[in-house]
Amino acid sequence: MRYILASASPRRRELLTQAGLSFDVIPSSAEEKITKTEPAEIVMELASGKARDVRTRLDNTEDFTIIGADTIVVYRDEILGKPKDKSEAYDMLSMLADRTHQVYTGVALIEVRQGRETFRTFYEKTDVTLYPVVREDLQAYVESGDPLDKAGAYGIQGAFAIHIKCICGDYNNVVGLPLGRLYHELF
Repeated sequence: MRYILASASPRRRELLTQAGLSFDVIPSSAEEKITKTEPAEIVMELASGKARDVRTRLDNTEDFTIIGADTIVVYRDEILGKPKDKSEAYDMLSMLADRTHQVYTGVALIEVRQGRETFRTFYEKTDVTLYPVVREDLQAYVESGDPLDKAGAYGIQGAFAIHIKCICGDYNNVVGLPLGRLYHELF
């Protein structure tokens, strides 16, 4: 079976590699359109759009599974995407400090076997609680540039890990792909 990751995310590539999965990368160029209102529905809709976009570039001459994924951070019903600049990153992190927020990742799988196509989606939600974070630490992290390409303005697997008090749920989900659930969905 050929597996195709419909994402250019280095974190998702790293997770799939760690899991020992052999895969190709075909990044989606789909425009992210949100028509849903619930976080779980939003991430599954976005993941579906990515997987379907890549599907249009492939034919049925071989068996394959496309893996589309999207992650959002939610605090008090507000979706925190990737910050547009350092100021917005600082504001997001200040808001999340000493509080609990949710990370949702939606996954869409399009499987083609012997010309027959199946499609399914799922999501995972993880609660993340941060310690209080002093202003100087927030500023230093923001100045590093790390938060600018991450939903919610932080990466749990990097330098910001020192501010994570606890998580309830799948750690890899916060990184960007619920690896355990994905494995069980695939096999």
